[in-house]
Amino acid sequence: MDFSTPPFLLLERSSVRRVMLQVMLALLPGIAVYAWLIGPIIIVQLVIATLAALAGEALMLKLRRKPLGLFLTDGSAIVTAWLIGLSFPPLAPWWLIVVGTLFAIVVAKHLYGGLGQNPFNPAMVAFAACIVSFPALMSQWPPLGFDVSFADQFQLIAGLVPRIDVMSGATPLDAMKTALKLGEGTVDVATLLATRDVFGAVAGRGWEWVAGGYLLGGLWMWQRKIITWQAPLGFLVGLSLLAAALWAWNPQQFASPLFHLFSGGAMLGAFFIVTDPVSGCTTPKGKLIFGLLAGLIAYIIRVFGGFPDGVAFSVLLMNLCVPLIDMYSQPPIFGLKNEK
Repeated sequence: MDFSTPPFLLLERSSVRRVMLQVMLALLPGIAVYAWLIGPIIIVQLVIATLAALAGEALMLKLRRKPLGLFLTDGSAIVTAWLIGLSFPPLAPWWLIVVGTLFAIVVAKHLYGGLGQNPFNPAMVAFAACIVSFPALMSQWPPLGFDVSFADQFQLIAGLVPRIDVMSGATPLDAMKTALKLGEGTVDVATLLATRDVFGAVAGRGWEWVAGGYLLGGLWMWQRKIITWQAPLGFLVGLSLLAAALWAWNPQQFASPLFHLFSGGAMLGAFFIVTDPVSGCTTPKGKLIFGLLAGLIAYIIRVFGGFPDGVAFSVLLMNLCVPLIDMYSQPPIFGLKNEK
């Protein structure tokens, strides 16, 4: 029986559409906090990414002679666009969002065969490609709650006014890494975290609330059985274990696990990136291993690497290992005994 033709294709797309809609709903708490702290410019960013994703999807579907209406409405391109918009700096120029989104849809998704065939997470491919190609633009993050009008923010991303340094800066992760390196042992983590106007109460002034929004949405998806617990828990444990060990060894040079959990893209990565059913592992044990190793690698890149956050690169590295992990984590077949 051919399950690639109607009505089976329609049933599959309907299921995908429902899942993607619930993923978008789960992102709303984080987006709402983001918009409240930095302004509605993040909504503009998401709209730009969404339009670019749908345009790229339509172009590739046309070239591949696939039905546009059926595939454009499944929501997968929009979810990818939202993840790109939320992982890129909110005041990035519009063309950077468009370039990253088109690269994700055209190269990381459709050149591998479309939805269900891509071995790498498209949103993380876009982030990695852009931060390597445009490191300066991808490293400029405005402090949350800064007093700049929406009109000025819009002109900035539209390129109507020159970019101003006071409107952008480093993330708390990058600021801490740079300060500790420049201090050469004279500055410790406790002193930096006492600077509440930069680092806030936990992991960055306002950013911990955005991370909390993602955590809330992720728990809702788990409760709805959209995702399973293995990959998110593995990622958070992997990130926390090494952070806790180094923090206990030298608290003057290494931040606490709580800082790492609520800074950067940890919560977004744990619940919305490593849970990707296409590019991630499929077995329960494999998901746990995938998340655990991705969390460990993300921490190593954060602390010892040259990039402010390591979620994207850790996920892409683990995407390469998915076939091997799945092969060795298959559950035993009922009624068969393992050969010794």
